[in-house]
Order: sequence, then C-alpha cells, then structure tokens
Amino acid sequence: MKPTAAPEEPGVIDADDLEPAGKPDRALSEYQRSKVKDRSSSATYIFLPAMFLIVTLLGGLRLGAADNAFIFLKPALVCLVFAAVTLVLYFRSALIAIEGWFSHDLPLVKNVANSAVWLTLFTATTQVFNSLLPEQGLPFWVVGFCFFWTLWNNLFAEFDTKRLLRSLFALFGLAFVVKYLLLANLTAPPSGSWLQRMIENPGKEAFTWLLDLPRYAAGTGYIQFFTLALYMIGLFLTPRSTKK
Repeated sequence: MKPTAAPEEPGVIDADDLEPAGKPDRALSEYQRSKVKDRSSSATYIFLPAMFLIVTLLGGLRLGAADNAFIFLKPALVCLVFAAVTLVLYFRSALIAIEGWFSHDLPLVKNVANSAVWLTLFTATTQVFNSLLPEQGLPFWVVGFCFFWTLWNNLFAEFDTKRLLRSLFALFGLAFVVKYLLLANLTAPPSGSWLQRMIENPGKEAFTWLLDLPRYAAGTGYIQFFTLALYMIGLFLTPRSTKK
C-alpha cells in the first residue's frame, strides 16, 4: 500500500509560502526617494546655475537711447565687494549652510560641482549690484554709500533667513525704483540739439548735466526688472545643504 500523505492541519501555513512583508513597499519607497534625489540634483546643478548665468549676462546689459543697441557694462570693483559681503550674510543668516556645500564627507566631484554653483551665484550677485548702481556721477556715490551702510550694519545684526530675505527684497526694490523710475525720468531725451533740449525741458537737462546721468532706452528697466526677479527666484530655490 502507498503511504498516504498526512493531512494538513487547519490553520497551519508553510513558511515557504510566506512572502516577506513590506518588500514591495520598501522597494517603491526607495524608488521614489531616488526620483526625488534625481530631480533635486537636476535643479541644483543644471537649472540653478543656468538661472544665475542668465542673471550674470543680463545684469550688465543696457539698451542705447538712440537705436536700442546692446551695451554691456562691466561691474565696478565695489560691486564685487558688495557681492562678497552678501554671501557672508547668506552664511550668517543660515540661509545657506557652508558645511552643507563643502565638506570632507562629500565626494571630490560634488565639492567641485558645488564650487561651480557658488561661482555662478557670486557672479550673479555682482551683476545685480551692477544693475542697481547708477553708472556714474553723484548718484553712483549716493546709492553705493547706501548699499555699503546697509550691508555693513547687517553684518553685525542678528538675522534669520526670513528677515534677511525681506531686507534684501526691500533694499533691491528701493534701489530699482530710484534708478529706473526716479533717476531715469530726470534724464533728458537725447533728441535735438543741446539748446533745443534746454528750451523744451530745462529741468531735465539741468539734472542730466548736474548728476551726470547716462541716457538709456526705456526697455533697459524692463530687462533689469526681469533680471532682479530671476535672481530672487534662484536664491529662493538654492538649497541650504546638498547633503542628503
């Protein structure tokens, strides 16, 4: 007689039939974290430097008043000083953690990539000050002194991230209004002879001569408004740390 298999006891489950619980969920979670990390890396190392490079390019762009020709102005030396102080303020306010960008724990390639991102941030900050500072004359010194005084006081003030962003927004916004709305409207149009302009617009011609204001097309203000907005968006998107 053939031996009959012992009947399976009810309620008993073979251990081989069991699947490890949580494996599919764990794999899905790791996949989602990988996708989020890839998107974050793309934003940090591709889109962010691209935005700052656009700001660097447009920050020195002006449109000629006569024919809307492109005029590129190099930043004054004081703009580099202002940019360096601004980066120090980013560290002090914890907007950006320097140990989260440069560390012995990070691979060499990542440290080099982070250095490239920071270089574009520095050049963009320099060009923002180049955009907002009047090019020459008394307005250059007055607005430059206001920048210096504000940044110098901020170095010794207690700052958090939100307060610093509000302060920068107010500082840049006021400088933009002064340069592209107030001073630009004081500049006499370049058409006609000096005597004709003096007769038609004596006030504007006098301010142009006294303040030594350059003449640019109205489109310059639109370009610099876009430049300033793009810089603030890029600053908002800059991660505090690249350590994950």
